[in-house]
Amino acid sequence: MQVAIVTGASSGIGRSAAVQIAKRGTGVILTYNGNQPGALDAVAAIEKEGGQAVALPLDVGRSEIFPAFRESVVAALRDTWQRDTFDFLVNNAGFGQMAMFEDTSEELFDTFMRVLLKGPYFLTQTLLPLLTDGGAIVNVTSNSALASGLEEGYSAYATMKGGLTVLTRYMAKEFSKRGIRVNAIAPGSTRTRIAGDAFERFPEVIPAIAAKTAFGRVGEPDDIGMMIAALLSEEGRWVTAQNLEVSGGYNL
Repeated sequence: MQVAIVTGASSGIGRSAAVQIAKRGTGVILTYNGNQPGALDAVAAIEKEGGQAVALPLDVGRSEIFPAFRESVVAALRDTWQRDTFDFLVNNAGFGQMAMFEDTSEELFDTFMRVLLKGPYFLTQTLLPLLTDGGAIVNVTSNSALASGLEEGYSAYATMKGGLTVLTRYMAKEFSKRGIRVNAIAPGSTRTRIAGDAFERFPEVIPAIAAKTAFGRVGEPDDIGMMIAALLSEEGRWVTAQNLEVSGGYNL
């Protein structure tokens, strides 16, 4: 059985990606940071459908713990799937917060950098020896880093997501000698728990976002999760170094 690692999968896009990947017959190691009940719920949802999943704690903003996380991955692969490698990596874990340029503190900037850019960089570096030749990676970026998604208040967040887009191309180039495909997807506004459950706390923003979206609604986690699963699958075998906007036509 093939196995995928999905970071930040206790809710939202990561959870959807984990479930959709599992539906295609792939085992899943999913990570969580703080929301253990959500992660265990995701595991239960996958097992209910006949899939196999393991939840492991991980803070992608703390690169010093990545070697220990790798050992946890090795143990999970051995104990659950009798393997010493895995096939797919989804760098999804992150957080969002709006801050106007003049109000962005160095602390917030540094946290965005650690979680959204340094984290995926060094986590991938740490796990790469365990990733099979011919495998695939999907990095979750954001359309806030594209001209189509440019909105005030996301200068620091989008700068890191833009860095991840560039990193995706370099990973694709360097990993191609091992047949590993690396792509990014750039979601638009999606109904998740990002920014402290912003959609729950400020439902009044939803109509404005829907009005800017060609398909007339806000994105749902499965809109993104299905695309991640499809990119990892055999159908995506000839696609690499791409950053695919998945936003329902935002600002189209």
